[in-house]
Amino acid sequence: MKTQVLRAKDYPRMPWKNGGGSTEEITRDAGTGLDGFGWRLSIADIGESGGFSTFAGYERVITVLQGEGMTLRVDGQDTRPLLPLDPFAFSGESQVSCTLLGGPIRDFNLIYAPQRYSARLQWSDGEQRFFSSAGTVLVFSVTETLEVKVGNSDVQLGRHDCLQLDGNTGLLEVASNGPCCVIELIAR
Repeated sequence: MKTQVLRAKDYPRMPWKNGGGSTEEITRDAGTGLDGFGWRLSIADIGESGGFSTFAGYERVITVLQGEGMTLRVDGQDTRPLLPLDPFAFSGESQVSCTLLGGPIRDFNLIYAPQRYSARLQWSDGEQRFFSSAGTVLVFSVTETLEVKVGNSDVQLGRHDCLQLDGNTGLLEVASNGPCCVIELIAR
């Protein structure tokens, strides 16, 4: 199994598909630019209300990381107010726009191709221990210091750092001591 610690300070910035802003790309499975990936994890800075890019053939899960929050309009329907660490899933094909609730926000995005991967995303606000058979497991920190134990190894993550575990073929034990997001991706 390949273990990789991805540091927030090293995330490359890339333009949005619709040209309306930019995203820090945390990691992805394949491809370059906005093409060819089966899944992609990123952080976007949204400075003003406006439209989202479309990603036909993909599913999306978005979570506000910083700021007061936003409301989305998805295919003509308004969502509940999306507050920090409250994930919301929608189709990448949907027509989506956002209304910010009190100024700029940062959000966390998982985009994945459901015909290629099944995905599970969950937020934890404290200590957790779980077992996963997913081929790829990602642990994303939302605290200044997060300790993650994988088997007998300890990894220290800072705010918005990510631990990527690829090539798991068994039942992987993972434990963390604070607020984080865990994403499990299983190739179909």
